Amino acid sequence: MNDDQAEFESDVRPGELSVPLPAHVDAGLYFIGTIHTPWHSRGDCPKRGSPDGPICTIEVDERWRAALTDVDGHRRLQVLYWMHRARRDIVLQTPRRTGQTTGSFALRSPVRPNPIASSVVDLVAIEGTVLHVRGLDCLDGTPLIDLKPERDASC
Repeated sequence: MNDDQAEFESDVRPGELSVPLPAHVDAGLYFIGTIHTPWHSRGDCPKRGSPDGPICTIEVDERWRAALTDVDGHRRLQVLYWMHRARRDIVLQTPRRTGQTTGSFALRSPVRPNPIASSVVDLVAIEGTVLHVRGLDCLDGTPLIDLKPERDASC
């Protein structure tokens, strides 16, 4: 058992259940950039992003610059990101907020088999491949998976 595994084992709360992870990965993805926020620990990070929260930056890798064409025509964007510091092996969780043990898929916790998260943010500005946004709720250095314009229900 390495140090990370030992740290994870000590994180299991009463009533929680950890399972072995699969031996192989089913798919691959490309991280297309990095998100920068003021938060460096899970305890500091807000539970939900807020439109009046701090301005955060999304740095898109240069190779994807052309994909940003016309993004500035959208006021709000959906940001998909990989919660790279989250556990992936807990299937029953006991949130501190409620103390009630429940399944991971019934929670918005970052602890899940595939730690993919999504936030809808307000686009403040774009400078080259750097987007300035409000409304994120992830840790500094979080890998970016994708950006999508928010569409209203009539689209």
